[in-house]
Amino acid sequence: MQAQMGTVEDRGNAAGAVSLQLRSDASAALLAGRGFAIPAADRVDVLAVADELAAVVDREIASLAPGYAPEPFVDALQRLARPPLAVGRGLAEAPANPSAIHSEDVVRGHLARIDMAAPGRLAWREIDADAALQRARLLDDERARGQVRGPLHGVVVGLKDMFDRSGRVAGWGSPLREGAAPAAVDATVVARLEQAGAVILGSQHMAEFAMSPTGFNATWGPGRNPWNVEHVSGGSSSGAGMTVGAGHVALALGSDTGGSVRLPAALCGVTGLKPTQHRISVAGVMPLAPSLDCVGPLARSAELCAHAYAALAGADAADPTCFAVPVTSPILDVPAESLSVAVPRFEAGTLLSRDMLAALEQAARSLADAGVRIVPVDLPDLDLPGRLASVLLATESAAMHRRWLKDQPERYGRQVRRRLSRGLLTASVDYYDALRLRAPLMRRFVERALDGVDALLLPVTPDVAPRVVDTVGDDERRLEAEFSKLSFWTRGINYFGVPALAVPAGFGARGLPLGIQFVGLPLGEDRVLALGHCFQRHTHWHHCTPENDRQAIKPAR
Repeated sequence: MQAQMGTVEDRGNAAGAVSLQLRSDASAALLAGRGFAIPAADRVDVLAVADELAAVVDREIASLAPGYAPEPFVDALQRLARPPLAVGRGLAEAPANPSAIHSEDVVRGHLARIDMAAPGRLAWREIDADAALQRARLLDDERARGQVRGPLHGVVVGLKDMFDRSGRVAGWGSPLREGAAPAAVDATVVARLEQAGAVILGSQHMAEFAMSPTGFNATWGPGRNPWNVEHVSGGSSSGAGMTVGAGHVALALGSDTGGSVRLPAALCGVTGLKPTQHRISVAGVMPLAPSLDCVGPLARSAELCAHAYAALAGADAADPTCFAVPVTSPILDVPAESLSVAVPRFEAGTLLSRDMLAALEQAARSLADAGVRIVPVDLPDLDLPGRLASVLLATESAAMHRRWLKDQPERYGRQVRRRLSRGLLTASVDYYDALRLRAPLMRRFVERALDGVDALLLPVTPDVAPRVVDTVGDDERRLEAEFSKLSFWTRGINYFGVPALAVPAGFGARGLPLGIQFVGLPLGEDRVLALGHCFQRHTHWHHCTPENDRQAIKPAR
């Protein structure tokens, strides 16, 4: 009987495979009629993923009334925002002893570290040493006259290679940008950094078109971890994580569409902020999936991320999607007793290693010992929003790459082309329904996970950074499954559009960093930054560096 059942099951699987192949061939013919092609070796896999995403939308859409139209997401976010924190000390406007700081010396120190600290120049696409030194001398002259622009005066910054700079071509991590026209103006975030007194050192390594959670780039090589170059940096803001982790710069600017600030921050042992959707302008920034794209800073500390956020956030006439809500300077030194965090009931498994579980438990104890109120909650569903985010990403990224997918598809790396091709097979009704579901699901998440608290505690990744060798190869189906696990804890947060701050929280196997994230309410950057600052006042993880601590690190458990 068991043998007969096995035979029936085998026949069913075989019939399903044949059906998928036939549908794949039919889809290829339809796409060819519109000028698109998916390589034959990848068609079945790409269609299977598109089918899985469609099934998720189909199941969940039954919860909505047929006539429900998607509400403006900015409005939905703003309605759930709480007033800013009103107790504690605000950010200092300038360093305590500005005359003791010489920007030119700081820049020279960072330039020296690039060749001294791994992964070296791999982390960079372009280093503008002469321009940075000239800028530093100008800022030193201003400082000598008593003109200090603020806390970012003289701070050395690296930029993910996707931000416009006047007269230059942002590479977007791909040779497809070769020959593009130079930008006429700076991206808004670049202009705001310079207005705040930052020194831009250059452009940094990134995953091809910001489409790899490991930092892989088929042309420029994989992102490599400053704690162990045999392991990945995380991505897609790989250069940002590498350079802050290695001490090449104090601050870096990246983007986060599904975790691309938080993943490299966590894996490289630094701090990274994903802001509320539409809180920071994306004018002059490479688009990937505009419904999900965010710009955010990486630094050693929550305090420096807060300074960067204060300089970057706010309405922008060049980006009409940006929040018009005024930006208040975050208050960091909040009494711990006035802060609260929801802590889910975690269990170790395929999406959470024992080391990561131990780091989460230790983080909760550290917060409780500091006086933060801990509220136990059920673990929210992050699988569904993560998959719905994938629907938005597939459709919007394919639209953004439509011309190149038609005219020069062979110039994409295989990993990226497969991901972009999903959008060619995603039905428009599934995309629209994923948009319709977004506000209701975000409200449900806030009501269930953030009721009466300032933030939710989550891991950033299941474990430490994987080895580079395990993230490349020809078995694309296996790789995509591993990449999905790596970004499981971050993708859904982008769908909800809420802010999240990643902070280092210990070390795991082979002395590699582990990171946690504080996920906040819409426009709740002040609360996640205050919690991050509180955590870093009572722990030392953000002070650890590969140079000083690599040999002394032990796993969290």
